[in-house]
Amino acid sequence: MDAPLTHRQFLATLPPDQRAAMTRRSDAKGLRHLAGHLGLIAAMALYVALGLPLWGVALLPLGVTLAFLFTLQHECTHRTPFASIWLNEIVGHAAGLILVQPFLWFRAFHMAHHKHTNDPDNDPELEGIRPRGMRHLAWHLSTLGYWRDKGLTLWSNATGPAPAPYLSDRHRTPIRREARLYLLLYAMALLVMLTVAPVLFWIWLAPLALGFPILRLYLLAEHDRCPNVTNMFANSRTTLTTKAVRFLAWNMPFHAEHHAWPMVPFHKLPQLHTATRPQLETLTDGYTTFTRETLAARS
Repeated sequence: MDAPLTHRQFLATLPPDQRAAMTRRSDAKGLRHLAGHLGLIAAMALYVALGLPLWGVALLPLGVTLAFLFTLQHECTHRTPFASIWLNEIVGHAAGLILVQPFLWFRAFHMAHHKHTNDPDNDPELEGIRPRGMRHLAWHLSTLGYWRDKGLTLWSNATGPAPAPYLSDRHRTPIRREARLYLLLYAMALLVMLTVAPVLFWIWLAPLALGFPILRLYLLAEHDRCPNVTNMFANSRTTLTTKAVRFLAWNMPFHAEHHAWPMVPFHKLPQLHTATRPQLETLTDGYTTFTRETLAARS
């Protein structure tokens, strides 16, 4: 049996017309998916806001749908959900406000992750987040350190972004301006919550805090225990899962495919998965399997 191709070898086999077709973006498909995602959020937020029976139980699924706006913002950093650049920018910033994750900063941070995927010395997404044992895993999934670090990053960016390998001089001024705007908007939101609309806490901050541990476990599957190599079919994990999870995560469970070819929009990733599956070296059958293996590796 022939050895699997690396992601670079695979991409080199594709003719130009197939490359063009795979990277073609669509406003219509992006907007339809966005409408579905926002429709879920709106329906559950309305249920909570109206105080309908067992509304407290709805906080968790509402929080999960809110937290998974992360996958949409992530795609917007690549400008792939929509054909129109301005749509990607607006949606990316809107998701960032909800998630307390400034979009311009996250784009610079995330591009460094793609450049140095799973490299413990250079991948900024590995700084302090790779759980080493059960206690560290529990702390990681609690998200307490995560929210503390997000707050510190936002404040640091507002006062002048701290030096980082992924932040060039040209990034610093727009990121500082962005952080200051976020802080102003959060101050206004806090004033609204404390005065005329306390329900904002129950349809935004409380569910988001509940949903983020689920997102953190999902994100851990993307690279945890993957080898430190340059082949994206090995250093990134594709997790086979249900249509519902793929919908909520904007097809990002096809993560090795995304890293192999980041310019492929979310709606083309299932097609890319079909073509690349024989080459994938890190493939897991479901998030239950991943979680079980993760716990076993740290016990």
